[in-house]
Amino acid sequence: MNRPILSACLAIAALAGLAVPAAAQEVVRIGTTPESYPPFSWVDAQGRLNGFEIELGEALCAQMQVKCEWVLQSWDGIIPALQEKKFDAIIASMSITDERKQVVDFSDKYYNSPAVFIGRKDEAVEISPEGLDGKTVGVQVSTIHANYVEAKYKGVVTIKTYDTQENANLDLIAGRVDLLLADSVALTDGFLKSPEGADFEVKGQPIRDPLLGAGAGVAVRKGDPLAARFSAAVQAIRANGLYKTINDKYFSFDIYGD
Repeated sequence: MNRPILSACLAIAALAGLAVPAAAQEVVRIGTTPESYPPFSWVDAQGRLNGFEIELGEALCAQMQVKCEWVLQSWDGIIPALQEKKFDAIIASMSITDERKQVVDFSDKYYNSPAVFIGRKDEAVEISPEGLDGKTVGVQVSTIHANYVEAKYKGVVTIKTYDTQENANLDLIAGRVDLLLADSVALTDGFLKSPEGADFEVKGQPIRDPLLGAGAGVAVRKGDPLAARFSAAVQAIRANGLYKTINDKYFSFDIYGD
C-alpha cells in the first residue's frame, strides 16, 4: 500500500471511530544482577525483582516515558554484556570510577554511600596497616572494594574474592575470613540486621576515598545519549519528590548522599 492510500485509510478509520494502532513505546533494557544485594535489589521466591534500585529504575523509565525491561546478568560479566548489546543500561550499584569511565559512560549519580569493614564483635580490630596485618579480608570480585583493598593493603592482608556478596557473607559467618569490606548500607541495613549478622559489627569509620568512586550511576555504552536522559530523569524525580518517596521506603536517611 503506498503512503497516500495508507494515510487516507487511517483518516477514514479515525473518522469512523475505529482504533488506530498507537506507535510502539520505546523499550530500554536494563541489566542488573540476580545476586541478592538488599536493600538495593534482590529476587524473591517467585522470581520477581525487588528493592530500591528496581523501584528507582522503574521511576526513571516512567520519567523518560519509556518501558523498562529488566535483564539478569552476573556481576562479573555485566559490562561485557552491555557492550555486546544484551541490554542498553546497567542499574546495579555500579560506582562511577575513572577506570570504568574508560569503557562506559555514566549518568549522574543516583546514590552515594561509603564503604565499611565488618568483623566479629568479640574480636577487636584496628583498621590500619598494622591492625590488619595478617588478616584475611573478603570482597566481591570486580568491585571498587576489591580495588581499594588491593591498593591500600596488598601484602598486608590476604584478599579473598567472591562472585557474590552473599557468598562473602557466608564465609565471614563460617570464620573463613576475618573481615569483609563492602558498601555500608548493604552491610548495615542488610547483613548486620539479619539473624546471621547478629555476632558482627562495623569496624572503624565509614570510608570515603577517590578509589571508591563518586557514587552509583546508570552505565551505558560509550557515546549513548541514554546517559544524559537518565541524568535528567534523576534530577527530575529528585525535584518532584518521587525520589524521596522511594528512598523513604528503604532508608531512614537520604541515600543520595553528598
